[in-house]
Amino acid sequence: MRGAKSAKWVAGAIVVALAATACGGGSDKSDDMNAGKADPNGILIAQLSEPQNPLQPANAKESQGSRVLRAIFSGLVDYEPGTGKLVYVNAESVTPNEDSSVWTVKLKQGWKFHDGTPVTAKSYVDSWNWSANVKNNQTNSSWFQDIKGYEDVHPEKGDPKATEMSGLKVVDESTFTISLTGSVSYFAYKLGYDVWAPLPEGFFKDPKGYGEKPVGNGPYKFETWDHKKVIKVRKFDGYTGPNKAKNGGIDFKNYTTAEAAYSALRSDQLDWIEQVPVTSLKNYKQDLGDRAIDQEYSAVQSIVPAFYTDQFKDINPKVIQGLSMAIDRDTITKTVLNGTRTPADSYVARGVLGYKAGALGDVVKFDPAKAKALIKEGGGVPGNKISIQFNADQPHKPWVDAVCNSIRQSTGVECIGDSKPDFQADLNARDNKQVKSMYRGGWVLDYPVNSNFMRDLYGTTAAGNTSGYSNKEFDELSDKADKAKTLDETVKMYQEAEQLLKNNMPAIPLWFYKNNSGQSKNVFGKIVYGQDGDPLFTDVQVKAKK
Repeated sequence: MRGAKSAKWVAGAIVVALAATACGGGSDKSDDMNAGKADPNGILIAQLSEPQNPLQPANAKESQGSRVLRAIFSGLVDYEPGTGKLVYVNAESVTPNEDSSVWTVKLKQGWKFHDGTPVTAKSYVDSWNWSANVKNNQTNSSWFQDIKGYEDVHPEKGDPKATEMSGLKVVDESTFTISLTGSVSYFAYKLGYDVWAPLPEGFFKDPKGYGEKPVGNGPYKFETWDHKKVIKVRKFDGYTGPNKAKNGGIDFKNYTTAEAAYSALRSDQLDWIEQVPVTSLKNYKQDLGDRAIDQEYSAVQSIVPAFYTDQFKDINPKVIQGLSMAIDRDTITKTVLNGTRTPADSYVARGVLGYKAGALGDVVKFDPAKAKALIKEGGGVPGNKISIQFNADQPHKPWVDAVCNSIRQSTGVECIGDSKPDFQADLNARDNKQVKSMYRGGWVLDYPVNSNFMRDLYGTTAAGNTSGYSNKEFDELSDKADKAKTLDETVKMYQEAEQLLKNNMPAIPLWFYKNNSGQSKNVFGKIVYGQDGDPLFTDVQVKAKK
């Protein structure tokens, strides 16, 4: 899924660092990317699929809407590239009390929304209260569940008892406090995600209208949205944050297939592509030369059972373990994916605090005999057939077919792909519980702590949980981990929780992502990427036209 706030690099003493440099190569072709000069008002053209929902900060749990929201809105904190150090953006400080159950936020002075109104403590408190309210149907409302009074604005059933969470208090124009239901040692990290952005007063009078024409406080201001064609944002000259735009704006352009986008990139009609098509992975470095990108980032590809279906409702986890062991990850990543992925050995992406190499042991190792035996011990796959849902606007079909072939040949279980036309249709089917069997899951970090790859995906009430998975023991262990006194303790307890997931199998991890991408000849210099796999768009410079 989604992915996320530009959690550019990871923090902490026990963090695994990813390579800091994007690299191309493999070709004698060399384009002088530094030739000419940069145009500070040049417009960058970047690939984007249609966002699933209106552009409201708490209404995007997928990468496409989030990519636009990060351009329009700035939050309290971000993360420093290369070190993972917490960087204050709109916040002057975010300070916990002794047990991390109450946090005090002080804002920087002088910030304004794109409509000229001031960004205040009330802008944040009102935004979070509205986003958490069950009546407003925000897809990421569960992110506020740590705050006292969340259950009053977002009850499991019925109408809310209140319109405001009791844990949020405005102290003065630039100060507010957040009281949590218990200690959360890593709460400041979570505040870097899109959901925590502020909203201007005008939003609350017309949320629907502002979802189509958002007014933010970020480095770019919204201009137009021609649905399923292009979203245009332009540099906001009044922006006072640390990441001012070095270009004049971005045209986020929609392409129906990865092949069409790649063709546009090669002809310099598109300046940045999200992912090179699988069919071009073998040759893209030769095609693009120094403009090719090959860099790992913190994301995991998986296939996820729809546990609300008759097929998986009461499934024995041994069956899912067997399906996992029937997949030849090494061969698929080396051949079909041309070495552009690394077989996953954990539910947690590499480069994230708490990633532990080999955490899933034999469950993710190819063993056809064991796979067949486990499926038989577990009572077999109902109907002896599975399907894997995926979106056709990105290059997933070749690897889905390869995974299915591996499962079929190893176990005799029939497997087919279930194609949806685009990411929006794929996500809608997940949210509406219309997945027939299994679906492709791709999760990019929202913040660089292992809890994000577990609690936020497999917790019973988590926004990212669209499979219907529920495990009381895991929920209790997650709650306990969140209330630990230190971040190190929290991380270690989530590592214990991962072993529980290994035995229960809420999903089948396949491989860790790499950013196999590229840039056009219109870009000045090499694009720098964040740990979420997206370019640091504000730093991208466009060449001046000759």
